[in-house]
Amino acid sequence: MIHFKIISRIIGLLLLIEALFMTSAFGLSLYYKENITTAYLYTLAATVGAGSLFLYFGRGKERNISRKDGYIVVSLCWIFFSIFGSMLYIFSGYIPSVTNAFFETMSGFSTTGATILDNIEALPPSLLFWRAMTHWIGGLGIVFFTVAILPIFGMGDIHLFAAEATGPIHGKLHPRISVTARWILTIYISLTIINAICLHVAGMNIIDSVCHAMSTMATGGFSNKQASIEGYQSPAIEYITILFMFLGGTNFSLLYLTIFKGKFGELLRDSEFKCYVNIILIATVGIMAGLLLTSVPNVEKAFRDSLFQTVSTVTTTGFCTTDYMEWHPLLWMTICTLMYVGACSGSTTGAMKCVRVAILGRVMINEFKRIVHPNAIIPVRMSHKIISAPVQSAILAFTVLYIGVVMVGVFVNMAFGLDFMEAYGLSVTYTGNNGPALGSFGPAFSMNALPDVLKWFASFQMLVGRLEFFAVLLMLTPMFWKRQ
Repeated sequence: MIHFKIISRIIGLLLLIEALFMTSAFGLSLYYKENITTAYLYTLAATVGAGSLFLYFGRGKERNISRKDGYIVVSLCWIFFSIFGSMLYIFSGYIPSVTNAFFETMSGFSTTGATILDNIEALPPSLLFWRAMTHWIGGLGIVFFTVAILPIFGMGDIHLFAAEATGPIHGKLHPRISVTARWILTIYISLTIINAICLHVAGMNIIDSVCHAMSTMATGGFSNKQASIEGYQSPAIEYITILFMFLGGTNFSLLYLTIFKGKFGELLRDSEFKCYVNIILIATVGIMAGLLLTSVPNVEKAFRDSLFQTVSTVTTTGFCTTDYMEWHPLLWMTICTLMYVGACSGSTTGAMKCVRVAILGRVMINEFKRIVHPNAIIPVRMSHKIISAPVQSAILAFTVLYIGVVMVGVFVNMAFGLDFMEAYGLSVTYTGNNGPALGSFGPAFSMNALPDVLKWFASFQMLVGRLEFFAVLLMLTPMFWKRQ
């Protein structure tokens, strides 16, 4: 059974939270005496008005949340947040096209980081702040803030958390999911503040440091420079960004146990974290060797570029310090392959996640062993825990669905005139919430040249990729809407 009143009430509360976040950007606009005050007033009025209407229709005693309700809330709130968030761009006149404004906002909330802007520096500080804020909100998850800040839904909030959380295994630090959410939010806020301070000390101005800190911890990739991090020409800023992108790609529950509880041994025992580190090390060494042999004779520069681009890609952040399309084709195809991997589950990253990649690898190895020893019972283990058959099955289904969505995206892009390389690169980057793609849509270019219909399709692809497919695609099946 679907509880429409509680769904309406939660969406209403979420829209009011979005309006609260917008108010911070509005305050910045007033501080800088920008001439877009009316844009904020119109957007805030529309957002608060819609939120109040949803709350009005959701009034009553209905409080239980089913799993179906969780999927509906999560899917709809991301769409509504993008609709109302895009109004700031439209009313201010900086992105007058509805299509472009929605694309930019969905790219922000989904932490994809792909942009249609060809002159980012032209935006006023408050819009740059709001643009980065969409990343920061979407990094942990829109509904996550409700679970952390407004634990008024009883035990039902677990369905909201499960519908939005990433990865096949959702760890809990506390029996109450709202307490777990608040602890993770504390880590998120603390690392964002530390990152902003470090970037400011390294040479960024205050607005840029705050915006880049929000983008980095959300592993989103929106920059205040058209040239991304390359625009600052600062090795110190690049190394700081590498560190915090890496932390953003680490399981936040693991970070909590390490930082607040001092359980550093958890890092060494965690199989997914070790897989994450190994992938980064192997890819960095391989790309660095390729750069030294082909185009970058300076060892430190080759190391920095390879490490930065590897961490940025694996964590699906999408920041760039160089145009990797100018590298040898083998190297930029390596980058494209890394877009599938992602970082740790329970982090702010997109793509498949290292835990799924590691489990798939172990399932494959076990199949070879079973061929040799057909009667052997060979369990799949991660962090010394046996992975159950249902979880293995779910991961295989997720992988097939992931590849299927990528291929559908390739066909759709090619149907509208893109060549295979561009169509493939765009589909991979949207599905994995990565940012820059290949060819004419690589790091040196924006997505503005795409036809409007492909921007709407890309927005859908970004949404399903961020919510890991099932939450959105399940709603498109007839069985979801059956009463039983």
